[in-house]
Amino acid sequence: MTTVPEVATTPEVLESEFSLVTAVTRLDFLSRRDNVAVDGANDRADDDDDWASFKALGTSLAVDEALELLALGEVVARKAHAHRQLGIRAALRGGADWQQIGRALGVPPRAAWEAHVSWLDGQAAARQGGDTDALDTDALAAARRLAGRRPA
Repeated sequence: MTTVPEVATTPEVLESEFSLVTAVTRLDFLSRRDNVAVDGANDRADDDDDWASFKALGTSLAVDEALELLALGEVVARKAHAHRQLGIRAALRGGADWQQIGRALGVPPRAAWEAHVSWLDGQAAARQGGDTDALDTDALAAARRLAGRRPA
């Protein structure tokens, strides 16, 4: 019986070590190494829905690299989510309206606004809980003014 090493690489560890760009670059590198094994043996259209065929393929990644690949995917998702809020605030400061922001996110304007305001509420709660990385009172008030009223 093969024992799998305990995961030493967690999203929390990698998140503090890698910027978004570095995490994406490493994720891409590991994905490409793994895809060399997957794409080569399973490059037939009739196998596209046969998930069992993937199990038999194996990988060119060691277990620790495969687990790093998994953790990096989570890191990239978390960092991308945080960057979404930066993008929204930049778009608002640049003069974009919620119609434009919603279109850029692929959601209705009201949903974009509600998600942003929910994030701002989370920032307020995090700051109250002692998170010094969360927006402070002045930055939060400015962000709420910038967000404006809920679109119709």
